[in-house]
Amino acid sequence: MTPRKWVEFAATSSRSLLLSLPEKHVRSSSSSSRRYHGTLMAEEAKKLAAYAAVDNHIQVVGVGSGSTIVYAVDRLAERVRQEKLNIVCVPTSFQARQLILQHGLTLSDLDRHPELDVAIDGADEVDAALTLIKGGGGCLTQEKIVAGCAKHFIVIADYRKDSKALGQQWKKGVPVEVIPMAYVPVSRAIARRFGGEAVLRMAVSKAGPVVTDNSNFILDWKFEHAQNWKEVNTAIKMIPGVVETGLFVGMAERVYFGMEDGRVKTRDPPIN
Repeated sequence: MTPRKWVEFAATSSRSLLLSLPEKHVRSSSSSSRRYHGTLMAEEAKKLAAYAAVDNHIQVVGVGSGSTIVYAVDRLAERVRQEKLNIVCVPTSFQARQLILQHGLTLSDLDRHPELDVAIDGADEVDAALTLIKGGGGCLTQEKIVAGCAKHFIVIADYRKDSKALGQQWKKGVPVEVIPMAYVPVSRAIARRFGGEAVLRMAVSKAGPVVTDNSNFILDWKFEHAQNWKEVNTAIKMIPGVVETGLFVGMAERVYFGMEDGRVKTRDPPIN
């Protein structure tokens, strides 16, 4: 199925699903209906973006992390089965590794494939210049390593992640992975130099802080205003104890946004 036909199919399917809801759901409160509709459309948007990216970029693939990437792996596995493609996948996290194995795709790593044809990943927010905030799921360091090893870095997201400026949509701040013993001095250094507050991310289903796949902690820097993100990214990384930031500056080649109306919108970096 071509991307255009898929878009038409997805849009028609989502409309049909809404029309088939029982009457009691139709009579539910307007706020509940809006929340349901918004959730449904967001999931369809994630799928649209993921399928379009996979249909246009497939070879030796770096597989990102998060909710949107699940659809990308679904589509990748489907194309491998249908078209007998020879695809090798390099994961960015334990979650990505499990997705690759569950779909019967060929698992590899950067030792065997240090150069990737393409990496596909999600984002927490994308601004007009294709600067990204990533790391809401805690996988920023490995995601950035894999993206940096790829000839092409493609981002997939739903319409809610699209912003003119960082911080417009994503309110949880910029994730910063740190060595555990350094989280207090790093937090203070970031706040002192750039303002805002860098807060240790705490786990939800366990006592204590979130621990990354690299056995480190994460600070979420809640900045107060727009910055020169390239300079800020470099400066934060120079603070002793910082492993990596969730600022992806000048890395994304193209972003696919799944839209509410069933379209897929693409954005390329601005021409300077």
